[in-house]
Amino acid sequence: MKTAGTLLVISLLFLFSCRKDSFINSPDAAVTITADTIKYDTVFPTAGSVTQQFKIINENKQKLLLSSVKLMGGAGSAYKMNVDGIATTDASNIEIAANDSIYVFVQVNVNPNAANLPFVIRDSIQVNYNGNKRMVQLEAWGQNAHFLRNKQVLTDETWTNDLPYVLLGFLHVNPNVKLTIEKGCRIYVHADAPIIIDGSLSVYGLKDSINRVYFRGDRMDDPYKDFPASWPGIFFAASSKDNVMEYAVIKNSFQSIALEDPSSNINPKLTLNQCIIDNSYDAGIIASNSSIAATNCLFSNCGKNIALIKGGTYRFTHCTVATYSSTFIDHKNPVLTVFNYDGSNATAPLDAIFRNCIFWGDNGVVENEVVVDKKGSTAFSVTFNQALWKVKTAPSNITVVNPAPINNSAPQFDSINTSRHYYDFHLKAGSPAENKGTGAGIVIDMDGKPRSTTQPDLGCYER
Repeated sequence: MKTAGTLLVISLLFLFSCRKDSFINSPDAAVTITADTIKYDTVFPTAGSVTQQFKIINENKQKLLLSSVKLMGGAGSAYKMNVDGIATTDASNIEIAANDSIYVFVQVNVNPNAANLPFVIRDSIQVNYNGNKRMVQLEAWGQNAHFLRNKQVLTDETWTNDLPYVLLGFLHVNPNVKLTIEKGCRIYVHADAPIIIDGSLSVYGLKDSINRVYFRGDRMDDPYKDFPASWPGIFFAASSKDNVMEYAVIKNSFQSIALEDPSSNINPKLTLNQCIIDNSYDAGIIASNSSIAATNCLFSNCGKNIALIKGGTYRFTHCTVATYSSTFIDHKNPVLTVFNYDGSNATAPLDAIFRNCIFWGDNGVVENEVVVDKKGSTAFSVTFNQALWKVKTAPSNITVVNPAPINNSAPQFDSINTSRHYYDFHLKAGSPAENKGTGAGIVIDMDGKPRSTTQPDLGCYER
């Protein structure tokens, strides 16, 4: 009996081992494919795209044989496929161990053509096993564009809204040369591509969203499309002058705008009208002894929204300057800092006026959203003429035009949802910023809508 029992156990172990090592051939085998559709956002010709992936999981206690994993468009497809580490268009006889899985990686590459509008590129991957045919659909929106790699603007040049502009490498506008960007242009910038202005930059968008001019990173796939620091930003060098940006949107950079030194003429080095600077990792604007005139502008959700150091001449009128802590940027710096010195304690004369502005921050550790500091004996004048701000201790060395700023009273923005990264900085009815401004000769707001010239609202939007 003991020998018979031993033989029975050995037989069962042998049968179990054979079953585990054999292939399951039932059409009802438990197989999970982790995606039925893979979608890519806009992909620019020749730039390729991020690689996406899905898994084929064998949920069974026996091996599974995939008779084929096939890219249906074959070698002529815009898509490229890698199955379990092998680049191919048609993989066959692929074994998946019991309770194991393999990866399939997919990338799309779009060839340039004459199309000016987005176009859809479709294909599919067919997975065959045990008489089953299962499909994974592939869908990408592609678009032709102007591709500029290490672009030097050597003579006056104008960009029109015929195709998007993709910067792969730096863009440099040389001294005494002007680059003009017309309404509706879209500029997509690679991670290693600073925009350097030694000459002049003129950006002329219009109030409608479709006609504004947009600067942003060239990654438009989730989640990267909303990441700050996805491109370096725009740098106005010492020789730069007569820069104008109207109805421009600058998003997701490291430092959206950086300026150094004054203009070589009496005009502001940079004029900003109805512009949005948003989600900059380090700074929305950082200026060293320079000059800016900004009207009806929104500076939102930046590491440092506005940082003015080592003096300069600045005029900010009807601007909303606000930051909320989010998963992208931790709000730990004031939304406005104004110094007449730099890190080496070098000083320069400072003349700054902030009229009809909002300075607000929330969900962070900042007690004083406006910080003004002075060193040395150089000329120093910082004036606030009607404001709403969040401060625990009012800054010293400033001039306040009566009435005093509205302090620590939430501006009641229309909609703020940090978890969804949704921000609408229009004012709700009954906002403490309503009708609290002073006439500044500004007849429109950020949206191009009429603004009261006697009792306007504070900030960039008029109710």
